[in-house]
Amino acid sequence: MSVFTTMRWLLPGCLLPLLWGCVSAPETGRSQLMLIDHAEEARLGARGFEQIKRKLPRARDRAAQARVERIGRRIARVVDLPEAQWEFVLFADDTPNAFALPGGKVGVNTGILPITRNDAGLATVMAHEIAHVMARHSAEQRSQEMLAEIGAGVLSAVLGARGVPNSDLAVRAYGVGAQLGVMLPYSRAHELEADRLGLIYMARAGYDPREAIAFWQRFEAANRGGRAPPAFLSTHPLDGARIEQLRALLPEAEAIYARARR
Repeated sequence: MSVFTTMRWLLPGCLLPLLWGCVSAPETGRSQLMLIDHAEEARLGARGFEQIKRKLPRARDRAAQARVERIGRRIARVVDLPEAQWEFVLFADDTPNAFALPGGKVGVNTGILPITRNDAGLATVMAHEIAHVMARHSAEQRSQEMLAEIGAGVLSAVLGARGVPNSDLAVRAYGVGAQLGVMLPYSRAHELEADRLGLIYMARAGYDPREAIAFWQRFEAANRGGRAPPAFLSTHPLDGARIEQLRALLPEAEAIYARARR
């Protein structure tokens, strides 16, 4: 039996025992593999956020920090995650970035504030990060990695037991295939899903969803001239792709926004 025939018949057997870990993402209903429970996920998020706070300086601008907290908590009130321990911190870092950790930990860098420009622009960024928390993207990504690790281990054991030549090569090929075929696409899917959920959340919280498109246009302009990896090797969708998706989702979000303002 060839290496690739072995892999073809082996992988479904590895997947079947893990079907119990399938859940549905909020709002979208997308099927997710989840092998980490809420408590463990929150514990890891809290520990990771404490480490980040020890390494990165906080912004000294109290008004800007208060603004980040106000917008973050306003959005958090319209999502259904009662067990979350929400924390919103503005870090003194010129990199235009923001991030989220499980359990409700959200960090914003001062470097992104000039691009957000206004409350709705900042709400775009923070709703996107809150969406990552709501959809449990970190836990899902780790679950995918666990599955790939299990598959590689089983493949190595089976090929070794059968005396298949070049079995190490096959295991490495499996790892590259998992990275390009599963891990990176999932990361891009997470980003686009967070864009979609974030648009809904900011609209529910009373922030104009049209500002999401304006923000990403500014972000794209700010990054123009930089070297981006090819789309298929990037964990983030190219800005043009996410802007196109947001345009398609805007009518639904505007209807939510109109109801929120009544």
